Amino acid sequence: MTASDEPIVGSYASPLVKDLTRGGYFGGLFALGCASGLASRVIQSVHGRGWLDAFLDTFEISIIVWISCVAGVSLVFQDRTVGIRSSELVLGAAFVLLAILPVGPASWLAVTALSLYVISTSDASSTRRGTLILLAVTVPMLWSRLLFHFFAELILRIDAALVGWILRTPRTGDVVEFADASGVLVILPGCSSLANVSLAFLCWVTVSQLAGHKRSAYDLFWCLMACFSVVAVNVTRISFMGLSQWHYAMFHSWWGGAVASTAILGLTVGFCVLGVRRELLRPL
Repeated sequence: MTASDEPIVGSYASPLVKDLTRGGYFGGLFALGCASGLASRVIQSVHGRGWLDAFLDTFEISIIVWISCVAGVSLVFQDRTVGIRSSELVLGAAFVLLAILPVGPASWLAVTALSLYVISTSDASSTRRGTLILLAVTVPMLWSRLLFHFFAELILRIDAALVGWILRTPRTGDVVEFADASGVLVILPGCSSLANVSLAFLCWVTVSQLAGHKRSAYDLFWCLMACFSVVAVNVTRISFMGLSQWHYAMFHSWWGGAVASTAILGLTVGFCVLGVRRELLRPL
């Protein structure tokens, strides 16, 4: 460790910095990054739908994301280790500059970079667990969106292929013919399974880290079960839409979306909880 990287604990440091815990420092940075990233989505939702509709739809942000952000930041704050390196103050300043930009993806990029640094340097269990959750939050909020941007056509064709296979109707690209031949169903980006699959991954990371779950050979199985359940519900809903114009209007309604979202949330959380049931059921 070089002299410039030593913890700031000397007499030249201000009392505020000397007494600042690593959990308080990094927790505050993560809280700023999450707040900034979520704020951009909240503003867009309110602008497009109004306060009431946006609030009832949790500002078009999954409840899993909201809970994960709070859980991750809370775990980081539990670290009571004192001592911030001078290089970490510079890192924090760069993080703030990137996080306060009026661009949502910039905040999540900053959270990603800071998460990787904290995971590689922190020895505190709570900090590592919380940071892993926050790193996982960036998957649905940033990285899956970038992935969809570059591979949208392929992803939508996969969904369309599954729907066409269920309905036994012709498919062209992301367009599937209705089962009663009354029209065609176009699968748009908002109907893709990818976004919810990334949320299932986030749910697994959040539940397992909150429970203090020890790694197991079955972890991949439970995570995949959560992801597959998301795809199954989403494709089933789209398939019902493809039966006829009447079915489309019924299952594409707000109620149809609410039922599908509830089913996805229940199955996702259910499989994740099953995966960590030993930790949840162990005596206190």
